Amino acid sequence: MINDRWQDLTQPQLKNENQLENIKSHLDLVLLAIEAIANINSEAILLAAKDLNLESVVGDRITLWRLRSSNPQRKSTGGRKKLDVEEARSLVLIICYLAHQNQELLRRAVGLLEQTTAQNKPPYKTALLGNYLDNFIDFYQSRIQVSIEHNNDAISDLAWKLLIDLLFYSGKNGHRLLWIAIFDAAKISK
Repeated sequence: MINDRWQDLTQPQLKNENQLENIKSHLDLVLLAIEAIANINSEAILLAAKDLNLESVVGDRITLWRLRSSNPQRKSTGGRKKLDVEEARSLVLIICYLAHQNQELLRRAVGLLEQTTAQNKPPYKTALLGNYLDNFIDFYQSRIQVSIEHNNDAISDLAWKLLIDLLFYSGKNGHRLLWIAIFDAAKISK
């Protein structure tokens, strides 16, 4: 089954290095969102890698840190600056596996987001969405180089978008959707 999913993730052509950097950033932000909603830590990510037989790519905390640090927007330095296709595929499969494990939580959160939005109420006033947003903003501000254009409203909008995206990535073909999304975003940006 993992081999079938791996084969689904073919490598589209990238025209420049900026596109690869956008892919690294996008994957790291999606991981940040799943961490924020489901209180996932590096141990859970490593366990997912083990469950998916991806230990050769993501086998320990240091390797995971280096993969995450390949995001050029990260505050941390010293991480490897290159993310290869095998690592990107592995991260996509891990993210979707974790999203699937937390699918009910994601459905509940997105349902609350839709409900509060329809009622013109602030989503963060519900406990689940408020905790998610607080976690996401804390993670984002502590890990990502925050630029002037990334004020709390922009970060909140990003958090809500990623939450909805995670629900789509939790489904049967989530790995394909995320793979397409990261390459589409890479082509649009820069």
